[in-house]
Amino acid sequence: MKNIIRTFKKTTGKFSVVALVFAAVSCTSKQEPAVAGKFALTDSLISKLLIDTVEAVNSRTDLNFSAKITADEARMAEIFPMVSGTVQKVPVQLGDRVQKGQLLASISSSEMAGYDKEAISASAELKNAERNVKQAQQLFTSGLLSERELEESKNNYEIKRAENKRANTILKLNGSNKSGNYAINAPISGFIIEKNITSNMQLRPDRDKNAFTLADLSTVWAMINIYESDISRVREGDEVHISILSYPEKQFSGKVEKIYNLIDSESKVMNARVSIVNPEFLLKPGMMATVNVSASSGINLPVVNARGVIFDENKNYVLVIDPAKKVRIQEVEIGRKTADKVYISKGLIPGDRIVASKQVFLYESLKN
Repeated sequence: MKNIIRTFKKTTGKFSVVALVFAAVSCTSKQEPAVAGKFALTDSLISKLLIDTVEAVNSRTDLNFSAKITADEARMAEIFPMVSGTVQKVPVQLGDRVQKGQLLASISSSEMAGYDKEAISASAELKNAERNVKQAQQLFTSGLLSERELEESKNNYEIKRAENKRANTILKLNGSNKSGNYAINAPISGFIIEKNITSNMQLRPDRDKNAFTLADLSTVWAMINIYESDISRVREGDEVHISILSYPEKQFSGKVEKIYNLIDSESKVMNARVSIVNPEFLLKPGMMATVNVSASSGINLPVVNARGVIFDENKNYVLVIDPAKKVRIQEVEIGRKTADKVYISKGLIPGDRIVASKQVFLYESLKN
């Protein structure tokens, strides 16, 4: 440094601060050259990262569909009034839970008065026929009546007995209480999911609309809407997980029970049915659901979560952690990709561990 200053004085005869600073910087650069550092991951940093493991060959894939909760048709009952008349009372409301045999509605009907009369008449005629058979049997034993006449008496008794049974069956089916009123009683236990009858309503003989629909909701159906592009990948027996907006913390499970091989002309979807056990009656008809179906993918490739894949310059990469806990950039080829899964055709094998958090930052640091 002193030699540089002395030489500078001889040549210029002047000393400037700028020259001195320049000389000092030059001397320092020669004495302490800068060394470029290389980015490296420490064990502490690796322990804080999310790590995914490449899964073995998997021929299943997750498909998401929309669905609607409906009542199980095998556990439903549509109830139609069998007579015309005037509705007297309806002691139940839509949504009520009822028990088998419970009164749903009472109807005043002239038809029921006729059924009552027929039942009474049939009962009286049966008693007369029974008495005639006993008398005929006694006369036949005494020789005062022919065998043919005895058989006619017995046949008449059988006819009257059948007529009495028919009249009482009709009366029972129509729920009569011997007062001329028609009673609609619940044929099963369940919930009222449809109600088309009110007090003082006039029911015409040609009415074809049901009065009530009851459903046992201990088991319900989820009707899945399957898009045309996924029809070939869904099979009966596939595992299903169902999420409902009303219960985000709960998940309901089942299997595809039936596939309806018919495309809806408007929505262009095909329906599949899932039966779900519903002991707490949380699922209700009309609810919308999101259904995850574990379906056949048709691809036998290792699979990994899509979050760990990095796309850069038209190529896909992952950060692989080797057994020595060193991280390296690995290019991969993707055979197929779903919403959250990636099937790897080249670059990874089952058991490989890849970084699944902060991977873009780490990739840029390791690449440079």
